[in-house]
Amino acid sequence: MELPGALQLGELAAAFASVPVFPLFDAAYFIVSVLYLKYEPGAVEMSRKSPFASWLCAMLHCFGSYILADLLLGESPIHYFSNNSSVILATAVWYLIFFCPMNLFYKCVSFLPVKLIFVAMKEVVRVRKIAAGVHHAHHQYHHGWFIMMATGWVKGSGVALMSNFEQLLRGVWRPETNEILHMSFPTKASLYGTVLFTLQQTHWLPVSEANLIFFFTMFMIVCKVFMTATHSHASPFAPVEGFICPVFFGSVSSGHTSHHNQHGHSHEASYQPPPPVKSKEELNEGTRKRKAKKAE
Repeated sequence: MELPGALQLGELAAAFASVPVFPLFDAAYFIVSVLYLKYEPGAVEMSRKSPFASWLCAMLHCFGSYILADLLLGESPIHYFSNNSSVILATAVWYLIFFCPMNLFYKCVSFLPVKLIFVAMKEVVRVRKIAAGVHHAHHQYHHGWFIMMATGWVKGSGVALMSNFEQLLRGVWRPETNEILHMSFPTKASLYGTVLFTLQQTHWLPVSEANLIFFFTMFMIVCKVFMTATHSHASPFAPVEGFICPVFFGSVSSGHTSHHNQHGHSHEASYQPPPPVKSKEELNEGTRKRKAKKAE
């Protein structure tokens, strides 16, 4: 690449990284987050029966990543709620999505072309949060790579990681939906992204933070918009993971089959077939014999 082109790209990345996220990008982040809350089963009924519980769930969807990151770094989990402007904006979004007359606001923001714009804007905020989480942890733990990665990860996907707790507020308990057991694309992407930002922060990745924010944000926007537009849940990491994971961690199917066979043999060794069930005629015959003995 020629030097002028590289300079223009660097200037573009620096200008993109300096764009403020409040209020427009934050509003888009809150809209998509509360939309996903409304999609949850029973969320609309809960908003009518217990508006306060619905509001708490919405705040977890909007600020769950900040709560988890503060807990990891030993800070107050309600520290971010001192930002009155963000809390008021998130509350206004929650009220309009759940209680707007004739459901007009919800119909507008859930219209697919409009929703795709908000989804793209949300990914801008997500990547900024990952970078900020790694940067914040680096100031407190200069050599704590795993602390940086953990903080950046929860900053990018804290809402999903708190999903089970949020379910309890809605009166639902589904441990099989644990996000760590079944990672969605945003959670995986946040994990991989926080590794990149940690390497960049510790000077092992020779790229500027602005360039990394720009390129990773473009990657997240393209993937998430495409998945939302096509209603796809397939992860773009699946082909790479399908090739690498069996090499380093073994095949899931073979291990599961051997485990199943071992249990199957043990069950067969201890299993004894139940006695044959008597037919209706045999039961009637036994009853007649007993009656004949009593008569005699």
